[in-house]
Amino acid sequence: MRPKRIILIRHGNSEGNADRERYATTPDHALNLTPEGEKQAFTAGLQLKELIGGESVRVYLSPYARTRQTYQQISLSLGGNVDKVFEDPRLREQDWGHLRPTDQNEEISQQRDNFSTFYYRIPDGESGADVYDRISTFLETMHRDFQEPDYPQNALIVTHGFAMRLFLMRWFHWSVEEFENLRNPRNCQFVVIELQSDNHYKLIDNLKRRQ
Repeated sequence: MRPKRIILIRHGNSEGNADRERYATTPDHALNLTPEGEKQAFTAGLQLKELIGGESVRVYLSPYARTRQTYQQISLSLGGNVDKVFEDPRLREQDWGHLRPTDQNEEISQQRDNFSTFYYRIPDGESGADVYDRISTFLETMHRDFQEPDYPQNALIVTHGFAMRLFLMRWFHWSVEEFENLRNPRNCQFVVIELQSDNHYKLIDNLKRRQ
């Protein structure tokens, strides 16, 4: 039984989103939501509840602090719909390796943009291609879960913007160029992949493209 919907959502506004200097002093996995991010996540929970109504949902989330905290706010609206919650490290953000001064992070970001956001490997970290590979193995796990006879009507994935784009690239077999032409979703923006009458999934919410 495949779910009616697969819903991907980016975490709310984080300390790193609000202040890039935090990446120089705080490990990426430990960055928390800001008060604004908590409000965004709570609102997203209300919107998701409106979307699925009384339907059941299976949750998969990145183990980073900001994604856990995003789900905590979402669960205030969806808690009664959820059958199981799984933290999966394969849904984490692109690995930047270790703490660096802000100017070095900015230089790496510029190099990545100039070279290729998919192929460029961050020193001591990952390339987009590396993240694509681990997202692919996560998909294998999720497809096995779909074989459960009582799998819920919805799957919710709470993750990061870069990982969301790569999930969509892998699911819909997009090219590298199509991936690189998409912008990251906004904080707490969610996209819905919905099962159609022909038994194929369709992307309901499109991400913005680069100009």
